Amino acid sequence: MSEEVSSAELTGLAGRFEAERPQLRSVAYRMLGSIAEAEDAVQEAWLKLSRSDVSEVRNLGAWLTTVVGRICLDQLRSRASRREDPLPEQDGQVRLPDPVVSGLAALDPVHEILVADSVGIALMVVLETLSPAERVAFVLHDMFEVPFDGIAEVLGRTSASTRQLASRARRRVQGATPAGDADDARKREVVEAFLTASRAGDFDALMTVLDPDVVARSDGGTLVPSVLRRGAGDVASQAIAFARYAKEGRTVLVNGSPGVVSFADGRPLSVMSFTIHEGRITEMNILTDPTRLAALGLTV
Repeated sequence: MSEEVSSAELTGLAGRFEAERPQLRSVAYRMLGSIAEAEDAVQEAWLKLSRSDVSEVRNLGAWLTTVVGRICLDQLRSRASRREDPLPEQDGQVRLPDPVVSGLAALDPVHEILVADSVGIALMVVLETLSPAERVAFVLHDMFEVPFDGIAEVLGRTSASTRQLASRARRRVQGATPAGDADDARKREVVEAFLTASRAGDFDALMTVLDPDVVARSDGGTLVPSVLRRGAGDVASQAIAFARYAKEGRTVLVNGSPGVVSFADGRPLSVMSFTIHEGRITEMNILTDPTRLAALGLTV
């Protein structure tokens, strides 16, 4: 630890940092789409703070947000260089963000905060398609109202070019994010109808609840091929093929919106999120990666 920070100062900084932790976690989660990596980024920000003289910093929250932004930018660039996380729908591959699931059991404080401040999986999927710089610019400015001058420092660009990055990202997000119904009770009814039809193997009932142009993405991780399906007929047929998973499906909240977790022998098999427009499912995002599911700690 730097000699510039005394033990007493460090104790005071720790308290101030904890007050900012929920916001920093939200920033990092939206940047990275990974709960574990978001936690790591926040912890790295604390290490940076503990070794820094911030006596001249007027707004510690803003300072920490830019620090987290730089950490996440480095992580996103590292992903791109390793090509371990292909963009959704690129070469048939799909990468889904970690879902924030509630409704199965009591939540710990960390997940309570994430649920309260979460955004939909469909939007998170679109964020995965942005370049690292676009994602940082869009998340920091449009979601957390960080001024372009501050974001420019994170990206190492001018304010003008940063503004252009955010604008380009905004257009892509607005063009790709499907519209959704706002009534949670109605959405839950649609999800329940989908589950009931899947369990019964009722193709006609599934066709009435699915939008004709529905898109379904499935992320099985590194060992299971990812799948992208389009059209109500294809999606309904697949739902019937996996009807056994629906039998142990539980309605939950996924990133604050009605979704489904399926279990087998007490082990989670999938987490499904839905976008519903005018009473029909227009988008489904399904995480089946056993490693990532296990890390979520879901229990019946």
